[in-house]
Amino acid sequence: MSERPEEPNQASDAESLLPIDEHIEEGHDAEGRKVRHRGIYLLPNLFTTANLFAGFYSIINSMSAQAALSAGDAANASKYFAFAAIAIFVAMVLDGLDGRVARMTNTQSAFGAEYDSLSDMVAFGVAPALLAFGWALGDMGKVGWMVAFIYVAGAALRLARFNTQVGTADKRYFIGLASPAAAGVVAGIVWAFSDYGIQGSKMSFLVALMVAAAGMLMVSNIKYNSFKELDLKGRVPFVAILAVVLVFAVVFSDPPRILLLVFLAYAATGPVQYLLHLRRHKHAE
Repeated sequence: MSERPEEPNQASDAESLLPIDEHIEEGHDAEGRKVRHRGIYLLPNLFTTANLFAGFYSIINSMSAQAALSAGDAANASKYFAFAAIAIFVAMVLDGLDGRVARMTNTQSAFGAEYDSLSDMVAFGVAPALLAFGWALGDMGKVGWMVAFIYVAGAALRLARFNTQVGTADKRYFIGLASPAAAGVVAGIVWAFSDYGIQGSKMSFLVALMVAAAGMLMVSNIKYNSFKELDLKGRVPFVAILAVVLVFAVVFSDPPRILLLVFLAYAATGPVQYLLHLRRHKHAE
């Protein structure tokens, strides 16, 4: 007995004629049955899109800064470099919000996770590397763009490894420096010094060391605290609010320098804890 071929679905045929196909994602319901979801969640992906735009805006300002430098306009170049660095810090805030919004509204999806990683690659991989290259590394010739590429490759490998370890890694820690924190180090250096009118060419070697170190820390096996165990929905003592107000006051008193110190300190905690762990292990033996 021969089987009858299935008749084509008229709705599917009509949808196939559209210039943009609809996204369909397979998942499981509460009872474990496989279900297919059509479309994407709007709210978390709006924050991810804003994150992507902030990274793109940073790249545009880095290019404008290079054009101003070529024209001999150092004042406008410093302004554009500052805008590019600020855009990266804005992207960090948006990147933190999209994941939290998705979890709070129960709108997580595989599409959102992939879109978030691609946006992070632009905002925290390509944008900081171009910012550092335009401000300081460009004067080093081939060495400069090689250092910038080390950072970009480190960010790409860091994000790819993170995606493959989502279901197995300890959520309390990041394996390797997170790409937003690495971008904070790079953008903080440019913003803190260009804000004083200091030219990157005068400290290109130091910037190259910092950028390369940030790239290598992203692909290292050094553990960093993720702070994901913090309960932001529970009750806290009243003094905690006062501490938050104090933190905001300190940061806004001098954002470029304070943010640079914060991200440098966080980046240093991983190697310091790793060395202390090795020291304790040797003493134990």
